Amino acid sequence: HPPLDADGTPHRRPLDADGAPDGRPLDGAALALTFLTVIPIRPRRGVAADLGRAAVWFPAVGALVGLLAGAVRTCSAALFGPAVASVLALVVLVAVTGALHQDGLADCADGLGVRGDRKRRLAVMRDSAIGAFGTLALLGWALLLVGALATLSDHAALRALVTAAIVGRWAALVHATATATARADGLGASFTVARAPLIVASAATIVAAVLIDGPVDGLASVAAGAAVAGIASAWARRALGGRTGDTLGATVALAEVAVCLTLLAFATT
Repeated sequence: HPPLDADGTPHRRPLDADGAPDGRPLDGAALALTFLTVIPIRPRRGVAADLGRAAVWFPAVGALVGLLAGAVRTCSAALFGPAVASVLALVVLVAVTGALHQDGLADCADGLGVRGDRKRRLAVMRDSAIGAFGTLALLGWALLLVGALATLSDHAALRALVTAAIVGRWAALVHATATATARADGLGASFTVARAPLIVASAATIVAAVLIDGPVDGLASVAAGAAVAGIASAWARRALGGRTGDTLGATVALAEVAVCLTLLAFATT
C-alpha cells in the first residue's frame, strides 16, 4: 500500500517544473540528454533552470554524441574515403546537437569582431543573424575538424571524436564555474554548476580520456580542453563581463577542435 499523508490521502511525490517526479532515477541524465541533443527525452520547458544538477551527466552525453559521429566516420570511410567520411561525421555531430554549439561559436565570433562596449557586443550576439565573423568562425571550425579527422586513421578518428565530445562538454562546465553571468537572464544566468558535480564530471572526463587514448594522449586532450575553457573564460570576462549561453556553446565547439588537433599532433609524431 502507498504511504499516506497526514490527512489520510495517498502520498504523491513532488513534481518538478516539467511535471515529472523530482529526483527520479536517471532524471539528470534525461535532462542533460534533452538539452544537449535533439533527442526528445523530456520537454525543454523548464530545463535551463534545473540544468546545473544534470551537469554530472554532460561527459556521458558527450560520449554518446561522439560515438554516433565516430561510427559514421568509421563505417563510411570504406565507401567514400576518409575525407568524405569526415564531412559526414561533422554533419552528424552538428545534427545530433541541433547546431547548439556552432550557433554559440558564430555569435561569439560576431561579438568579438564588433566595435563597441560590452552592451554593444551582447546585443550583436543576441541577434539571430550571422555576420561575416561568425561565418568565418564556422568555416574555420569545420575545416580544422574535417582536416584533422581525415588525416587520422579510422579507429583513431573514432577515438578522437568520442574524446573530443566528452572533453568539450566538460570544458563548458569549467567555463561556467570560472565566470560570472554577463546577463541577468538567459542560459548563462540560469546555468550554474555546483562543486560536487564538477568534481565528478572532471574525474569521469579524465578517466574516460585516459582509457580511450592512453595516459599521455588522454591527459593532453584534457589539458587542451582546459586551455580552451581558460581562454574562453578570460575573453568572456574582459569583453562581455561574464559568460552567456553563446560562450558556453563556443567553448564546447572550440574544445572539440582543440582535442582533435592535439590527438592528430600526437599521432603524427
